[in-house]
Amino acid sequence: MDKKNALRAGTLAAGTTLMMLLMTSPALALIPDDGDDPGTGLSVAETLGLFVALPIVLFLVITGLVMVLTKPRKGQDTSGNVDVKAKA
Repeated sequence: MDKKNALRAGTLAAGTTLMMLLMTSPALALIPDDGDDPGTGLSVAETLGLFVALPIVLFLVITGLVMVLTKPRKGQDTSGNVDVKAKA
């Protein structure tokens, strides 16, 4: 029974992939649509800055804000009401 389900899942995945490949036609990308006005391309440095450096910087800023805003204050009990001793 397990082999039948695996075959069904593989057939479905292959069929879906094939349909997606057939439906997307990269040749249509060469024909500009009415009103298209593409700008100038990005340089390598601009591309790396936009798609690599900027997400890393945003991640570090968000991480830093979370760490600063959630750190316990001095004299604050962080244990809460949790009893960690096992009861025998």
